[in-house]
Amino acid sequence: MNKENIIGLSRSVLLKHFEELDIPKFRVQQVWNWLYHHGVRDFERMANLSLTLRQQLNDQFVIERPKVTDAQISTDGTQKWLLRFFDGQEAETVHIPESDRGTLCVSSQVGCTLTCKFCHTGTQTLVRNLTAAEIVGQLMVARDVFGEWPTPTEKRHISNIVMMGMGEPLYNYENVSTALKILMDQDGILLSRKRITLSTSGVVPFIKKCGQELGVNLAISLHAVRNDLRNVLVPLNKKYPIEELLKVCREYPEISNTHRITFEYVMLKDVNDSAADAKELVRLIKGIPAKINLIPFNPWPGSSFECSSPKQIAIFADIVYKAGYMSPVRTPRGQDILAACGQLKSESQRERKSKLNSPSLPISCKA
Repeated sequence: MNKENIIGLSRSVLLKHFEELDIPKFRVQQVWNWLYHHGVRDFERMANLSLTLRQQLNDQFVIERPKVTDAQISTDGTQKWLLRFFDGQEAETVHIPESDRGTLCVSSQVGCTLTCKFCHTGTQTLVRNLTAAEIVGQLMVARDVFGEWPTPTEKRHISNIVMMGMGEPLYNYENVSTALKILMDQDGILLSRKRITLSTSGVVPFIKKCGQELGVNLAISLHAVRNDLRNVLVPLNKKYPIEELLKVCREYPEISNTHRITFEYVMLKDVNDSAADAKELVRLIKGIPAKINLIPFNPWPGSSFECSSPKQIAIFADIVYKAGYMSPVRTPRGQDILAACGQLKSESQRERKSKLNSPSLPISCKA
């Protein structure tokens, strides 16, 4: 029979499985701790479980991580892993080391639902959503690499998670939500919601749901201050225009009890980088607790855009800063291995629609 991957199952689903197998309820906590605190890859290592129970679990489940098929290290210490999943599809995960933190950039889809014009990932059409197991598995693989088991109580190689890898997380909300709840669980991986940031291009209906159910930090890929331009750069804007997006953003900090929202703004030469654009940005976000991340455009093969000049970026940043908003210019990381913002792309190809919508490859919602 095909065994189910026990990684990525929520506590409630795991409890249901155990009840069906006549396994006592308290065993859920023990197994959970072995999986997500100790990071074991074999039921035989679950020492406080009887031999009979370990065999029962082994008969029903597998403990399966994605497989690393390629690993690259940048000159700046950034690491990128190409991960292969059960069906041969692939996605990329990136670790960015900094002096005060280690950030793991996690993918939510193979390819991407969206077709943002400046983004390399957007040139790879959606193949399928990642499962909760595959999302959680990305962090587990990174921890395997760093030998970071059991879960450290002090300084970690992976202290922060950003859902900024391949894909639009809110178009895979159910799987992303299940995965993040596992990552935040106090008896396992133990990541604070304050150390998790979910980035979206603006799937308005799910932003409120994310705030209510997860309460993680929110980053909005804005990139333009006019609907006509954003319609081109971020085509999702045609469905959820700037005014509708900013309306839900004004509500998010209160809903989620977060301090502020981050607006991401890629700097494109002679496209969206004028002083007038900066002033309009300030006007649009007035009243929203916010930080503006200015992202120098990271080139990729075939792109028609150029990065704004350092001088123009400085002028833009100064206008935003003087209006009372933090406006850090993000330092590009991992450019030499195409691991920087907007550069991720795997070689997985689009599947037939019938397979895309099959129960084994769940699609939680569509554009």
